[in-house]
Amino acid sequence: MDTRSPQMPAARAALDDVWNPEEDDALVCLDVQQETHDVKTFTFASREGKRFAFKAGQYFLFDLEHNGDAENRCYSISSSPHRTNAFSVTVKRVPGGKISNWLHDTLVPGATVKANGPLGHFVRPETSGRKLLLLSGGSGITPVMSILRELADICEPADVVFMHAGRTPQDLIFRDELACIARRLKGLRLHFLPETVAGEPSWPGLTGRISKDYIRLAVPDIAERTVMCCGPAPFMTAARTIAAELGVPGSNYLEESFDAAVIDEPEIPAVQEAAAKVFQVTFSKQARSIEVTGDQSVLSCAKKSGVRIPSSCANGVCGTCKSKLVSGTVDMNHNGGIRQREIDAGFFLPCCSKPLSDLVIER
Repeated sequence: MDTRSPQMPAARAALDDVWNPEEDDALVCLDVQQETHDVKTFTFASREGKRFAFKAGQYFLFDLEHNGDAENRCYSISSSPHRTNAFSVTVKRVPGGKISNWLHDTLVPGATVKANGPLGHFVRPETSGRKLLLLSGGSGITPVMSILRELADICEPADVVFMHAGRTPQDLIFRDELACIARRLKGLRLHFLPETVAGEPSWPGLTGRISKDYIRLAVPDIAERTVMCCGPAPFMTAARTIAAELGVPGSNYLEESFDAAVIDEPEIPAVQEAAAKVFQVTFSKQARSIEVTGDQSVLSCAKKSGVRIPSSCANGVCGTCKSKLVSGTVDMNHNGGIRQREIDAGFFLPCCSKPLSDLVIER
């Protein structure tokens, strides 16, 4: 990242000049907004003034440098896709979090960063008139806020229940903006659920955690809705269970998580034959060699053997484990976490790759 001299994007770009993740990666930070005591929104534009085409609910994978080390992080877009000159991500400062703290303390308007995107499939169904329940906990509000902002921008008739949970009233991200949208977006019902009233003893609503009884009362027609949920793992586990118990079909429950499933593809004979073999996988920089069978991912075996490879999603989405393949071949089934030009340059994702031969990896 370069913070030495602000470099604003071009003022104008051709209408068809759209950000292309296969060609572009440089972003300029335009603005930093404090949302709550530990949450900030960062707004980015293309350095060349290109427009962004993304769907509400998608995310960008940021390639950052911290203390000389390359770091990759996925951050969901919180802005509306109809505002194409820039996009925003909203980041919570995590206690002890290396990158979230660095972003909060270091990233300023004018700084440049690199990113890849948009990525992800957590997008609302295109079926017109679909009833929605948007469930968010803490900073998980980011992708569903993008969805709500899109609905507000297009002024389309909506039947949406938006339920946001937080630790205290002061931790309810976008609280004032949500209330403003609720006043002008017909068909939106808004529910805030702080766990406690710390800092605001006059809080007028209910407190606690989501429960089956609460959801049944707040959203009596939940079984007729598409539920879109994002938040901490315990929150999503509870929401998933409650939705199922209240009659929401599994096909109507969508959850944002960077642990997305790897796309299944038909096996080819070489893959079937390799599955029964054991291969030597060498990590050149660590001077380590391990054995990996053809039906195991390189990352899973490396972790079990104590080989150090940065990773996050473990399913080919985020690109955190991206590595240089010096020699050998793999069967890789990724979910958007690597670009074709990177594959052409010899890179691969160990998390979603199985060996087809002995490998040498630059790690």
